[in-house]
Amino acid sequence: MSPSFSEILSKSTVFSDRNVISPHYIPAILPFREKEIHKIMAGLSPALKNERPRNMFIYGKTGTGKTCSVRHVIAKFLEHPSSAKTCYINCRMYNSRYRVIQKIAKELMPTLDSMGFGLAMLYEKVMSEIGKGTHFVAILDELDMVKDLDDLLYTLTRANDELPAGSVSVIGITNKLTFKDQLDSRSRSSLCENEMVFDTYTTTQMQAILSQRAKMGFKPGVVDDGAVNLAAAIAAQETGDARYAIKLLLKAGEMADEKGTAKITDKEVEEARRSVDIDVAFEAISTLPDHQQLVLLAISNLALDKGKNTRLTGGAPEEEDSFLTSGEVYEQYSVLSKKHRKPRRSARWYREYLNDLEMLGLITTIESGAGMRGRTRLIRIGHSPADVQKIIEKNFAIIESK
Repeated sequence: MSPSFSEILSKSTVFSDRNVISPHYIPAILPFREKEIHKIMAGLSPALKNERPRNMFIYGKTGTGKTCSVRHVIAKFLEHPSSAKTCYINCRMYNSRYRVIQKIAKELMPTLDSMGFGLAMLYEKVMSEIGKGTHFVAILDELDMVKDLDDLLYTLTRANDELPAGSVSVIGITNKLTFKDQLDSRSRSSLCENEMVFDTYTTTQMQAILSQRAKMGFKPGVVDDGAVNLAAAIAAQETGDARYAIKLLLKAGEMADEKGTAKITDKEVEEARRSVDIDVAFEAISTLPDHQQLVLLAISNLALDKGKNTRLTGGAPEEEDSFLTSGEVYEQYSVLSKKHRKPRRSARWYREYLNDLEMLGLITTIESGAGMRGRTRLIRIGHSPADVQKIIEKNFAIIESK
């Protein structure tokens, strides 16, 4: 006999409010981000006085509180009566100039059926609406995912030259610390009026963040201090990502419920680590552009081949020999590009892909010393190559079956 929802819901649980133990939850107080929040608020405040806010560029690694801080500020901003409007845009979903303008049009004019409109017509409608006196702020999260980004930024930032009233401002958020260097000089000068960097959390800060969530989301006495400290230490050492630490705590709680235990200890955190690593890798890899996935697949394939050869020979390679050379990875990437009918990108783009993958924690790179290889970039994968290979091959099988 299959279980009923009543039976499942009646089971005891370690959670008091599961929603709080979520990377997407925005607490009323964001620890260790007071300075950044104040700066964002100061940058937006002119809109509440019917003046144009300055553009803002926010960057830092994944899980440093960038998006959480901005959304926290926007919630406060909207509490104040004004004619100003905002639109949060996830650029992984809205990844072209047309789709971003379409999203803005829908936000400003909810009844507008934008299907069938070309870019020029949508832009005119947006300008007409803002020109009535609205100070509009577009929050572009992960803006580096927009394919024609320079065109988008130029369109948005130069819109103010045409408006009879009102204004358009941009808050750009990205994980790529060197991203602004890739922008066209016109876009860079317009967007980077006000910049800030979100540093990674320290182990002590991570402990405080997890303790806050544990008190709010779990029943009293459920979470050992040691479990919080371990989750914080793992996250700080490996990624500096608070979202990763929170996911560890959430998964540990789920495992405690599955086992029917009333405590979360170091053991549950260690058990959660493997599962969360796979989830995080899947999430990060599945949203990568095709060529970055192909580079990562090349690294996975070579790492697996190297592991097989090591086992066959019984060798115990030196530390540097556990890395792959940049040249052999590029060669394998070229083979995979041809196999999947993708035009191979230049060596310059390939180096950028490596930088992006390293920034996401999917690979590690070092510069080799002078020697037989000469000077080259050495690459090592950051997750199980078999798991990574399986994820990417599945992604491409789905894409190519459509």
